[in-house]
Amino acid sequence: MLAGLSPDYYSRLEQGRQANISTEVLDALARALRLDEVERAHLRDLAAPTTRHRAAVSHALQRPDPGLLRLLHTLDHVPVLLLGHRGEVLARNALLTEVLGRPLEPGSSFVRFMFQDPVARERILNWADFASATVATMRREIARRPYDNRLTALVDELRTSDPDVARWWDDHAVRDYASVTKRIQHPAAGPMSFNIEIVCAPHEPDQRLVVYTTEPDSPTARVLPLLASWNAAPVIRPDTRAGG
Repeated sequence: MLAGLSPDYYSRLEQGRQANISTEVLDALARALRLDEVERAHLRDLAAPTTRHRAAVSHALQRPDPGLLRLLHTLDHVPVLLLGHRGEVLARNALLTEVLGRPLEPGSSFVRFMFQDPVARERILNWADFASATVATMRREIARRPYDNRLTALVDELRTSDPDVARWWDDHAVRDYASVTKRIQHPAAGPMSFNIEIVCAPHEPDQRLVVYTTEPDSPTARVLPLLASWNAAPVIRPDTRAGG
């Protein structure tokens, strides 16, 4: 009634028996269900013709966007991570590996790290917040790419092996990448706090630069140079002694 639809038409929508749903109907449903912007986009993706989805799927290996890669190298004073659309690591800097305690080599899965590596649960103090948001983001991604078999297989594997993933998936929450706070317990540096900011290139929407920012002169900002020095290559100085 709120959306101005007949019960029969709405039933066909729910049961997936109504093809070619108009934008006006989707907007009316979004208003009636009080969806936010991410949920509205998710609804539109679910209702989109399957031919569009199939044509949009690419199985090519993602390569880091050159501009985002340059930005990553410029921001060497804070932890930075470049992710592809399946949560695959495309690039990261040395501080990121020091803060999270794992190498996270390019080609590895940050999603697998979150759920299958015990270090993630140990170091990320608000792990449940990040992990549940990761599941909601994966639901958003799989609606964008329903024919991405690798993404579907990853979701199925995690739902089967991890009860937390299964529970959060059944909540049907959707989320886009957003700025949040991550609290880290580093074994040597102690507690650290980062604001996570997401940077996207207009021409490369499937890649996201994840930047761990800090408040100026905060305890975390003061300890980061020390962590960076642990990863720095040793400086070889010339021997100035006589005969050296």
